[in-house]
Amino acid sequence: MLMNDSPALARTPVPSLSGTVVLLLAIALLAPFAFYFGTARTIVDIWNSSETFAHGYIIAPISLWLIWRRRTNFTALPPSPWWPALAMLLAVGAGWTLARMGEVQVVMQYAFVAMFPVIALAVFGRKLAGSLAFPLLFLLFAVPFGEIFIGPLIDFTANFTVWAVQATGIPVLRNGTRFELPTGSWSVVEACSGVRYLISSVTIGCLYAYLTYRSTARRVLFIGMAIVVPVIANGLRAYMIVMIGHTSNMALATGVDHLIYGWIFFGLVMFLMFWIGSFWREDTDIEAATLAPAPASAYAPTAQIRNMALAVVAACALWPLLASVNDKANFNPKPATLGAIPVSWSATPAFSSWVPSFAAPDAAFNGVYRQGQLQPVALTILYYRNQTADKKLISSMNRLAGEKDDYHENGGALRTEQLAGRALVLRETRMQGPSGNFLVWQWMSIAGQPLTNAYAGKLRQAGLKLAMRGDDGAAVMVSAPYGEHQDDARSALRAFLDANLTAVESSLERTRSN
Repeated sequence: MLMNDSPALARTPVPSLSGTVVLLLAIALLAPFAFYFGTARTIVDIWNSSETFAHGYIIAPISLWLIWRRRTNFTALPPSPWWPALAMLLAVGAGWTLARMGEVQVVMQYAFVAMFPVIALAVFGRKLAGSLAFPLLFLLFAVPFGEIFIGPLIDFTANFTVWAVQATGIPVLRNGTRFELPTGSWSVVEACSGVRYLISSVTIGCLYAYLTYRSTARRVLFIGMAIVVPVIANGLRAYMIVMIGHTSNMALATGVDHLIYGWIFFGLVMFLMFWIGSFWREDTDIEAATLAPAPASAYAPTAQIRNMALAVVAACALWPLLASVNDKANFNPKPATLGAIPVSWSATPAFSSWVPSFAAPDAAFNGVYRQGQLQPVALTILYYRNQTADKKLISSMNRLAGEKDDYHENGGALRTEQLAGRALVLRETRMQGPSGNFLVWQWMSIAGQPLTNAYAGKLRQAGLKLAMRGDDGAAVMVSAPYGEHQDDARSALRAFLDANLTAVESSLERTRSN
């Protein structure tokens, strides 16, 4: 038996993180949950209520698994606090605060989740956090984001489907996102937009690219495919569904099987995309080459990590405290009341049962008026005060018609009208329902300023709350029916606002001042 007792060949103990250091790191990394629990709850609530974002539950486990695969990095690149990251954490917190003042929930959620990789950068240091960059940034996929793409995806799907059906030789009569074939009627609604396919594809595509390739070019190329392919595939899926319904005389693909066919087709497309991508895979077995443990001298002193953990906790606690103070300063205890508006036109019976699908307001006004031979005009005002995540003026959930309503939007655009001696920018939308077609002109009024852009409205609200001037705002809508010519409705709307816009704005100002 050969033995070698040389001290030079003896096994050197591998340094490890002490229990105190691990506890301090855990406290720092979990601090956002303690101070931003309300924001975390809004994320989970959306996961629970929307199938589109149900995948959010698996994002954190996947991120932890990816970090576990690189667990040797914690001994090869031991934590070494990086103080400049603390300024980044303060900036993210400031972004959360501004978003909270404007009630921009998705920005609040992104700011909350972004705190985790920023805190990791602060307590782990650039080398260790950099080696875990993708697992840390992958957490951002937990934010339920994507509804902003629903409208453009619906338009693309409708355009693609109508074009494909016409190319097949079948006549199509289109009205916005609704179209008719000789065998039946179809409508591209939110469930048909393909946003679920797109979000799923991008999430899985990024993970696949990270695990399968090392080259940045290959990763970017595959992620680009994961964005484009589901959009095109959804157009093909919609065309396939319409053709199945058409050829079966509307016996197939019009009920639950409609969704089943769609998911089967999407699954096949994704499988094909990943299968093709596997031909260019690279060796990504990161555990194959074991990293050498760092010497004990490379470990940061416990006091340094403790100071960083305390600084992180303080930075996280600062912004909710400031937001609480701001909320109290902006809270208006008086109930919002919209009194009678002195409209110069005569009241008349309603021409439609349409009601906008908005969050319940603090005060509302509804009236229908007519003058001479002009079309009747309906005036709707929804007033909001002390806004919250569940009750706010500007929200993706506030729509002229809900997905299951009897009324449907058939497109629209911004218009500039000369009303009451000045120019007013408003949004015109064509509506269709049981009572026929009608036009809706709408805008927001925030502290007396008319707005149509949601982003500008959010900035206006945030600025008012920073100035301690409250968050009151209102949605103003006027609507009028039309037959063959939309200009009949426009003439009535224009005449009504020209005569009554000043009265409407004066009523809103009185309500805001009370």
